[in-house]
Amino acid sequence: MSKVSKVLALAAVTVNAETYFKETFDDSWKDRWVMSDWKKADGAQGEWEHTAGEFYGDAEADKGIKTSQDARFYGTSAKFSTFSNEGKDLVIQFSVKHAQKIDCGGGYIKVFPSSLDGEHMTGDSDYNIMFGPDICGTSNKKVHVIFNYKGKNLLTKKTIPCETDQLTHVYTLIVKPDNTYEVRIDGKKKESGNLADDWEFLLPKKIKDPELSKPSDWVDESQIDDPEDVKPEGYDDIPKQIADADAEKPDDWDDEADGDWEAPMVDNPDYKGEFKAKKIENPDYKGVWVHPEIDNPDFVDDDQLYKYTDIAAVGFDLWQVKAGTIFDNVIVTDDIAEADALLAETYTKNKDAEKTMFDEAEKKKKDEEEAERKKMEEERKAAEEEEEDDDDEEEEEAPKEEL
Repeated sequence: MSKVSKVLALAAVTVNAETYFKETFDDSWKDRWVMSDWKKADGAQGEWEHTAGEFYGDAEADKGIKTSQDARFYGTSAKFSTFSNEGKDLVIQFSVKHAQKIDCGGGYIKVFPSSLDGEHMTGDSDYNIMFGPDICGTSNKKVHVIFNYKGKNLLTKKTIPCETDQLTHVYTLIVKPDNTYEVRIDGKKKESGNLADDWEFLLPKKIKDPELSKPSDWVDESQIDDPEDVKPEGYDDIPKQIADADAEKPDDWDDEADGDWEAPMVDNPDYKGEFKAKKIENPDYKGVWVHPEIDNPDFVDDDQLYKYTDIAAVGFDLWQVKAGTIFDNVIVTDDIAEADALLAETYTKNKDAEKTMFDEAEKKKKDEEEAERKKMEEERKAAEEEEEDDDDEEEEEAPKEEL
């Protein structure tokens, strides 16, 4: 291909690339997002707050939607014109800031078909893809990548660690038409592979032959007891413990009062435990039996595992024990360059300033805690000294009262 052809091909890709949804959460964000009433009746529905939080890189640009109440469900979604990702990349990207140092709660986004009823969205609403971090306790700190395939929600076989600090992080999922995928965090690849390998989309190509089983005379013990290694005569007569030959009856032992004296028991050095014959190679050993496999008659291949014909909404459907997570800069596109550009103009541009502000806030908090600790310690010492002075005064007055 000539250089001119390559340029024209690149231009064609650029022209055809499309961003289906982009949300930076400006002051008009409520015009595009619908609140779910799922948990409203029982008082368990949390309220979203529009804020950049207590630390940020840019007070306006870093505004997102924040979970504001502890132990609540949060549900909100936004629709857009439905599309199919057939024959092109699907890129889902958004930022998460667990400013509250989350101990248990979701931080993921869901991608829905057009059938979503946003006002009544629940945890059981059908979705196409669920993606993002989930933290609960010390053991569950991972990135969910869940695909809905033929009505089943499939979890990845891999464990993808998520970020656990209090700063902003950007999560990117790229699904390609060659049935491969990539997960990025802050623009860096964390995991990738083939959809068929890392999810159970398909039945296995091979199965164990149901007509065959291990022969009854198959010998799979590699070692056996040596038949010539027999238990010595009198082996079982050796006691585990014997009387201590070095022990002597104490001088103050009274047979009438204390009873007949018996030497204490100690481990018998001649005791060898339960007899076990030594092992030798089994001459009849045939090896490990491997169940023969056959082609799975129920296997059906699918070269379009990646494809969704109806992508029309994104939403946050979460439970959080400790609120304070801020979501921002959501994009759904078929152009990786568009997602990279949004990351550059938001996260990359502001992350250093956010980190500086966070560090300063943490230092101020520690200084205040230390000052409060010292103050309490000084008050405690002063109280102890005052109590000692009162005790001294009482001791000095006591003789006068006696006179």
